[in-house]
Amino acid sequence: MLEVEDLHAYYGKSHILHGVTFHVAEGEIVSLLGRNGAGRTTTIKTIMGEVRPAGTIRLRGARIDGLKSHEIARKGLGYVPENRDIFPTLTVRENLLLGMKSAKYAKAKPRWSMEDMLELFPRLRERAEAPGGVLSGGEQQMLTICRTLMGDPDLIMVDEPTEGLAPMLVQLVRDLLERIAGRGVAILLIEQKLTIAMAISHRLYVMGQGRIVFEGTPRDLTDNEAVRKEWLEV
Repeated sequence: MLEVEDLHAYYGKSHILHGVTFHVAEGEIVSLLGRNGAGRTTTIKTIMGEVRPAGTIRLRGARIDGLKSHEIARKGLGYVPENRDIFPTLTVRENLLLGMKSAKYAKAKPRWSMEDMLELFPRLRERAEAPGGVLSGGEQQMLTICRTLMGDPDLIMVDEPTEGLAPMLVQLVRDLLERIAGRGVAILLIEQKLTIAMAISHRLYVMGQGRIVFEGTPRDLTDNEAVRKEWLEV
C-alpha cells in the first residue's frame, strides 16, 4: 500500500530525516514510535507533501513524492494532523462535507458516508449544526478523524490522536482505529501511548534521530529491552 525508501527531509539547512525506509501493507495497522523530536511527524508530513522530500514514496506502486498535498489526497492517502486543523467557524456538518471528494475523484461506492460518521459518534450528530470551534478537544479530534474518512482514503496517517484526551475518549479512539482497519483501510499511527500502539498494531517501527532503528511485531519489541531503553523510555 505505502512504500517509503531512503527518505530524507530538511527544514532549511537542518537535515531531519536520514534515509527512512519502511512500508505499510493493505489493511495493516503500523505504528511509528519514538521520543519527541525523533522525526515521526516530519516523516508523515513529508509523505503528505507538506515538506519537500528526497527519496522515493509510492502509494499502491505509483510514485507520489513531489506531488502537491491535494493531489496525494485524491490518490487515496488521508492525514489526521496532531493539531486537528478543523474550521472553527464552520459547523460540524460543514467540516465533514469539506472532507468529501468531488464526484470526479470519488469511488462509485465509498466506504464511509455522513450517516456513518454521525452514527459512530452520536455527540457529533447532537452538535451537527454547531460551529467546530465550540467543540471540546475530544470532540474536535473525533471530527478531524471523521472528516478524513469522508475522503474515503485507502490509508490514513494519524498523528497523536489520543494526546490530551480523557481515558474514556482514548478508548473510543482506539476502538475507532480498529473499526477503520476492519473496513480495509490501512493505518500509519504515531502514538505516544505505547500500550495502545502495542495492542492494536500488526507491526511497529521505532525512530531515533531521524532514522528507523527497529522494525518488528509488538512481541518483538516487548522482548527487546535494549531498544526500549535506548529509544523509547524516559
